[in-house]
Amino acid sequence: MSEATKRKHVFQELQDPDFEIAPGQEIAKVLASKGNNLHEVSSESGKTFLASMPTKYRRNVWIKRGDFVVIERIEEGVKVQGEIVRILYKDHVEQLKKDGAWPEVFSENTKLEEPSEAQSDSDSDLFVNTNRRQPVCKSSESSSDEEEESK
Repeated sequence: MSEATKRKHVFQELQDPDFEIAPGQEIAKVLASKGNNLHEVSSESGKTFLASMPTKYRRNVWIKRGDFVVIERIEEGVKVQGEIVRILYKDHVEQLKKDGAWPEVFSENTKLEEPSEAQSDSDSDLFVNTNRRQPVCKSSESSSDEEEESK
């Protein structure tokens, strides 16, 4: 199977909204990245440990601080005590909340509540490139005031 085909299957698996958390798996919040394939996560119980990114997600999927993942604990692990099984997106979190499977510990920390009508029309959820200057729009009133002051 080619690399592109593998990537396509990984993305299809991640986008599938119908999944269940199996026994032995738990939801965790990503706290920090600790290397290429290691992430520091906080479990439902509040315990903080390292979780590894499986090979099929490496160089295909990126996660950042604050994202939620489903992990499977590794009992014999000393430093790395879990492996990421699935990455949860907004749709998954909303579905888990509807089903009542979302942990109460993370309920207060999530910022994925239903947006109001005014917020849904704004572009606040769009990616902003911090490597470029943001254009500053000056209103015509302020420029006319400046012209009057200079005269």
